[in-house]
Amino acid sequence: MTARRLPAAVLFDRDGTLVRDVPYNGDPARVVPAPGARQAVSLLRALGVPLGVISNQSGVARGLLTLAQVDRVNARVERLLGRFDVWAVCPHGPDDGCPCRKPAPGLVLTAARTLGVDPEECVVIGDIGGDMDAAAAAGASGVLVPTRATRLEEVARAACWAPDLPAAVRIALARRGGGAGDAGGPAGAPATVGAPGPARTASGSGIPPGAGARVRAVRKTLPATVGGVRSRAGAVPSDPHPAPTGNRGTGAPGRAPAPPAGLRPGSRAPRSQGGGRS
Repeated sequence: MTARRLPAAVLFDRDGTLVRDVPYNGDPARVVPAPGARQAVSLLRALGVPLGVISNQSGVARGLLTLAQVDRVNARVERLLGRFDVWAVCPHGPDDGCPCRKPAPGLVLTAARTLGVDPEECVVIGDIGGDMDAAAAAGASGVLVPTRATRLEEVARAACWAPDLPAAVRIALARRGGGAGDAGGPAGAPATVGAPGPARTASGSGIPPGAGARVRAVRKTLPATVGGVRSRAGAVPSDPHPAPTGNRGTGAPGRAPAPPAGLRPGSRAPRSQGGGRS
C-alpha cells in the first residue's frame, strides 16, 4: 500500500474557527478558543504539519480597529493555542477589489509561498463559504466546520465538511493534501472521504441536486436566523454581507451543529460559491 503524504500545511480561518467570533475584535481579553481548537492544532503539531492562519479583517478598512490591535489579538491567539508558522491577514474592505480578501485566493497563496509549499498540497479549514472558495481558487483542499453563523447554502455546497475541528483535522490528514479532488487516508480515516461530485446546481435554486435533505437536516439544528443575509444594525450599505454588531448567529458561538441525519463527516457535494464575510 502506498503511504499517504501529510498535507504540506493546514491553514485555519481565525474568527469562528480557531476562536469564538467577536466581530471586529481589537481586545485580546475577549479571545476564547473554539471548542476542540487546542486538540486540533496539537494533533497537527505532533505530526510536524506546518500551521497557518488566514483571516479577513475588514474592521481595519472600516476604521473599527487598527492593524496594531489585530496583531495584539493574534498574539493572544498564539498564547492560547501555540505558535503558528504563518499569519496572512487582509485588512481591506469588501469593495476594495484586493486580491487577498477571501473568497479570493490571495491569503492562501501568500501563506503557502511564505511556507515554501505548494498551495495545492495545503488544506484550508474554515466556517463559511468564503473560506472554501478561497481554498478552491488557490487549488487547495477545503474542510468546512459549520457553526451557527454558517449559511445553509454554504453547508449544502461544501465540498467536504466536519462536525468539529478535531474531525476536520482528521479529514485533512486523510485527504493528504493535493487539491480538492485528492482523497484517501490512513486506517481509521472517514470512509466517506472521496472525489467530489459534479459541480451542478438545480436551476434557479442555488442548491445542488441531492443537497435538499442535508439542508433540511441542518435547518433543524440551527436558529431561524441562519441561512441568508441578515439585516443588522451598523451595516455598510455597499457590503452584500452586512457588518455584524454581535456574535454571528445566535446561541453559543463556535458550537458546531449536530451532523446532518444520513450524512457522515467527509461527505462531499459540489463546491461552495458563497462569498466571504468579516
